[in-house]
Amino acid sequence: MTEQKNTSGLEGITAGETALSTVGKEGLDLTYRGYSIRDLASSSSFEEVLYLLVYGVLPSRPELDRYRNLLISLRDLPPALKTILEQLPPTANPVDILRTGCSALGTMEPEGEDRDAHAIAGRLCACFPSMLLYWHQFHRDGRRIETRAEEHRTVADQFLYLLRGEAPSPLHVRALDAALILHAEHEFNASTFTCRVIVSTLSDFYSGITGGIGALRGPLHGGADEAAMMLLERFSTPDEAEAGIRKMLEKKEKAMGFGHRVYKKGDPRAPILKALAKQLAQEAGDRSLFPVAERIENLLLSEKGLYPNVDFYSAVVYHFLDIPTFFFTPLFVIARTSGWAAHILEQRANNRLIRPLATYIGPAPRPFPKIDERG
Repeated sequence: MTEQKNTSGLEGITAGETALSTVGKEGLDLTYRGYSIRDLASSSSFEEVLYLLVYGVLPSRPELDRYRNLLISLRDLPPALKTILEQLPPTANPVDILRTGCSALGTMEPEGEDRDAHAIAGRLCACFPSMLLYWHQFHRDGRRIETRAEEHRTVADQFLYLLRGEAPSPLHVRALDAALILHAEHEFNASTFTCRVIVSTLSDFYSGITGGIGALRGPLHGGADEAAMMLLERFSTPDEAEAGIRKMLEKKEKAMGFGHRVYKKGDPRAPILKALAKQLAQEAGDRSLFPVAERIENLLLSEKGLYPNVDFYSAVVYHFLDIPTFFFTPLFVIARTSGWAAHILEQRANNRLIRPLATYIGPAPRPFPKIDERG
């Protein structure tokens, strides 16, 4: 009798084909449409990566200029959506603001012949920062902010400007831009697969993205960077961190931001984010957080063979950019919408309803007892 493979969590199961990214492939590191993330993070912009993922090629300089102008024109929010954002509670999870905003926008600007998936992809990447920060600023001090900010030409620049109310430094813009690139796409992760399952039923683009946001919200996926920051904030010094982590290991507690189901020898995004975090720490004169992060990294590698994943050092980067912890996962949403959009387009290009089988482990067929016979 052949032993049946444990497919819990679909681990090790190939669920389809994609031309968008390589994840954990021998000798390939992580690429987007064949381009190394190292090159993309150091030499391109998030807008270029969005264009690459959605349209399949890197834009020329004129194409990039036109695309940036288009995205700037798509930042404004419909008045009805602003009203909805004002009615949502200030205590809401910010990821839920984007999920609700996406669904609401889908009723106001539905997908159709005059508004295709390519256009909606740009619209959402352009206006998600507007949604999030309009809601945030309104409930913080009653301000109805202008979201277009034409002089701030990139998504990273606009986000930091709307958050702070003043122009960010070039280093801060560059750091956030690189972080968005590194979060843009990652093959058949939980949220991306959710998007593909939804649109495989021939549902609309907004439903796919809304489902992806719901999947990303969890602490085992997009919410892990917030959990990593909470871990880091528990310690004031490297020695304190080492003692605390050792106690966690003794209790078999999980350290968020470490390990990855696919990457067994380290997440290739983590060293890029670590270098950015170090640069930002030096600029800020930090003598605490970054050394604490390094001590935790070294200890978990030596004691458990665990490498940091994308969440650990992205949390450190966002902290030094003065981004509140509750905005870490929404930033993941903004970045990953580019990858979700590309997967939705890819799924539709060769669609087949995604409907896996399950192994039944319930009771054998049995007689139905009348209600008075049930114990």
